[in-house]
Amino acid sequence: MTEIYETDQEIILKAELPGIDPKDVSIHVDDGRLHIEGERKHEKRADEENYHRRELAYGKFFRSSTLPTSVDQGKINARYEKGILHITLPKKEEHKGKKIEIKIE
Repeated sequence: MTEIYETDQEIILKAELPGIDPKDVSIHVDDGRLHIEGERKHEKRADEENYHRRELAYGKFFRSSTLPTSVDQGKINARYEKGILHITLPKKEEHKGKKIEIKIE
């Protein structure tokens, strides 16, 4: 599951990646698209045949999202906290919102 929202200065993406080692995740931007890919590795256990239910998904995943505006790729920041990947994509200067004050005489 992902959320994407923007402010005047940046675009923020949050993605749920519970149980995934951050070393197994790759993030890159290409042609106005943000790509997240990785792998949730299966933990093999000796008592594996005694499972009553298996609903956790394992294996490779890929997510791609079109960005609503150009981003400054050199300033992209990502952090992983409590199973949530937070990616901050600063907007390029020409795409940042600008406030114009109107003088009333």
